[in-house]
Amino acid sequence: MLPKHSEIEIPLLFALEELGGSAKTQDIYKKIEKYFPNLTEADRTESLTSGANRWTNRVQWVRQRLISLGEMESPSYGVWAISEKGRKRLAMVGKAIAPVAQPRTPPESQPSVGMNFEELVEEYSTAFQEKALQKLQDLTPEQFERFAGALLSAYGFVEVRVTGKTGDGGIDGHGKLKVGLATMDVAFQCKRWQGTVGRPEIDKFRGAIQGEFQQGIFFTTSNFSDQAQDASIRKGAVPVVLINGPAIVKLMVEKGLGVKRRPVEIYEDQIDTIFE
Repeated sequence: MLPKHSEIEIPLLFALEELGGSAKTQDIYKKIEKYFPNLTEADRTESLTSGANRWTNRVQWVRQRLISLGEMESPSYGVWAISEKGRKRLAMVGKAIAPVAQPRTPPESQPSVGMNFEELVEEYSTAFQEKALQKLQDLTPEQFERFAGALLSAYGFVEVRVTGKTGDGGIDGHGKLKVGLATMDVAFQCKRWQGTVGRPEIDKFRGAIQGEFQQGIFFTTSNFSDQAQDASIRKGAVPVVLINGPAIVKLMVEKGLGVKRRPVEIYEDQIDTIFE
């Protein structure tokens, strides 16, 4: 049986420390397995209905939770790292946990048995969004540009082309969007950032597309500053649509891009209605 998500947190941090603080994913998977001696070959190779490996998928979920807690970081593509906050957590735990231990999360952090289903759905939705955003953050700049082009195609754009121009204000791609009887030429730029995108980036992008395109779309895995949002629409200037991380995930779900939807059956006790 696979360990619970909460049982993987501390071993994952310990594994990173043993690997020098950061490592590539495949090395981490191998290292963390020694913390779970009861993990069988069947456990390690079990697949989800989507075809993904259940064990590595579970470790990825734990990694995303630790990132959201500030205990892990993603310094570069395909590399996981422990943060200073993660090291402090390990210092609090001490060496009482041996490599074969399976630590438990304190009871107060575990969902109560009577948790409302809507709360569970909201909790899952938040976790899914965080995981999806982290996966986008892990893409290379070129992959993120291709992803943005695919997202626009799924939305209804035609003749989408990823150009990958470099330099400040560069255009990463463009396409055409039919609006009524007319067709609008739209350019897009991608910033696979963790920090907030400010107004200077929006102004540079607008300068690059002014006079050639009727609209711009700016994608970021993070968010936009208030100044950037205020500058997105200016009188007499090309409008720039701002799409942040949560909005990207929402579009992915709506258009089914990189997301598989599975129905869930919910049952309600209505035995009392038999006697009405």
